[in-house]
Amino acid sequence: MHNLTYVSEFHLMCFSDDPELQLVHFGLFLSMYLVTVLGNLLLILAVSSDPHLHTPMYFFLSSLSLVDICFTSTTVPKMISGILTHSRVISYVGCLTQMSLFMLFACMDDMLLTVMAYDRFVAICHPLHYAVTVSAHRCALLLLASVFLSLVESQLHNSIVSLSTCFKHMEIANFFCDPSQLLNLSCSDPLLKTIVTHIGGVIFGFFPILGIFFSYYKIISSVLKIPSSEGRYKAFSTCSSHLSAVCLFYGTGLGTYLGSDVSYSSRKGMVASLMYTVVTPMLNPFIYSLRNRDITCTLKRFLSCRV
Repeated sequence: MHNLTYVSEFHLMCFSDDPELQLVHFGLFLSMYLVTVLGNLLLILAVSSDPHLHTPMYFFLSSLSLVDICFTSTTVPKMISGILTHSRVISYVGCLTQMSLFMLFACMDDMLLTVMAYDRFVAICHPLHYAVTVSAHRCALLLLASVFLSLVESQLHNSIVSLSTCFKHMEIANFFCDPSQLLNLSCSDPLLKTIVTHIGGVIFGFFPILGIFFSYYKIISSVLKIPSSEGRYKAFSTCSSHLSAVCLFYGTGLGTYLGSDVSYSSRKGMVASLMYTVVTPMLNPFIYSLRNRDITCTLKRFLSCRV
């Protein structure tokens, strides 16, 4: 045990201690980070520059892109600088700050994916009421609610870790200050840690997934009633991108955070964390733009005007 008064830093894991592999990892992660930031920025600029895309669906999509930039920026720059300087150390305050921001943007990602499923449900199942149900005022309220709930969850984790009087050891089995890892390392009441973990899993895991499943159940039921195959294809194509992003985000995220300590492997955990902190935000702009004719055309016009 280490008394909190003597805790000034934590030690993060790296993917490899081989200098040659570290150089490869540096180039790979830097490239992925730049693609993530540029891709999501282009998506935001495309939506903001075209008045035809000023709709609830694209409002939530641009919000998701902004959150993805912030989400990946909480972990990747520190990992890249650590590879470059051969340092795995992060200060106590820096670790808590990184954990709080990570939880905030991860929960916002989670909530926005759920809100986007609700948006598609209303658009396909209740098209005549869409303008009233998903109004600009309602969109702003949904976004603010997502921010508020995410902030509460983030500060709840931060409070439990910061109130801990000691830690089991200083080694964090991940490349960033993983909230679940810090909770395991802290000497807080095990019951309290279990309650917080499961409450967070229910609010930001079970309920959103249940809402998404319900939305797509209704969407599929409505789409199958469309007589023309072209109409069914068009309706399904508006949802396929979102469904791909949902599967990628929840599949890796929930697998990491709800996995038991017995079955947890640090290497597998790092790879899973890499998937939803780096790969998912990087792929989202491609997922949402390649299958979306409006976004593709707007991006082409935007880039050609700049050139």
